[in-house]
Amino acid sequence: MPDQPSREAACAHLSESSVFTRVPAEAEPVLRACDRCPIRKRCEAVVDPSHTWFDGLGGGRLWRNGREVTR
Repeated sequence: MPDQPSREAACAHLSESSVFTRVPAEAEPVLRACDRCPIRKRCEAVVDPSHTWFDGLGGGRLWRNGREVTR
C-alpha cells in the first residue's frame, strides 16, 4: 500500500490479529485506539475498503468484505 501510516497509528502497538479481526467484540480495543488516532481519516483512505473488500479495522470502523459492520 502506498503511504502506509502504520508507525503513526494509535493501533500500531496492538496485535495484528486484533487489527484484522472480523469479530465485533474482539475489535473494541482497536476501535478505542481509533478514537484517539491522529491518522484516522488517512487510514481509511489507505485501506480503501470498498475497493479492496477489506476485512478488519480501518478509519475507526470494522469492515467485512469492504462493507462496514454495525456495532
